[in-house]
Amino acid sequence: MKKFLVLFLAVCVISIGTVALAQDMSQGAGDTAKAAPAAPLKNIKGTVKAEGDKITFVTDKGMQSWDVMNPEALKGHEGHHVEVSAHVYADKNAIHVMSVKMLK
Repeated sequence: MKKFLVLFLAVCVISIGTVALAQDMSQGAGDTAKAAPAAPLKNIKGTVKAEGDKITFVTDKGMQSWDVMNPEALKGHEGHHVEVSAHVYADKNAIHVMSVKMLK
């Protein structure tokens, strides 16, 4: 009877440890996906264009037009040649401007 009790406790400890390890591994996989950056931060030179309430950014290189996700960051720069530091979302054809620098 004593051997049976010891064996039963050993099986319980092993199964609890396995369940805890499996939960820890599944939480770790989720953290890795969250840690990956959504969009790279790039410095881009171009011109700010305003069409009604919509503000777009047209790059010097390739004349590519980007929608601006936070147009308030470029208010007052319409028609100006600027360099922006922005997160680029190529799949959405959009940028999120972090900073703006006027160019000559």
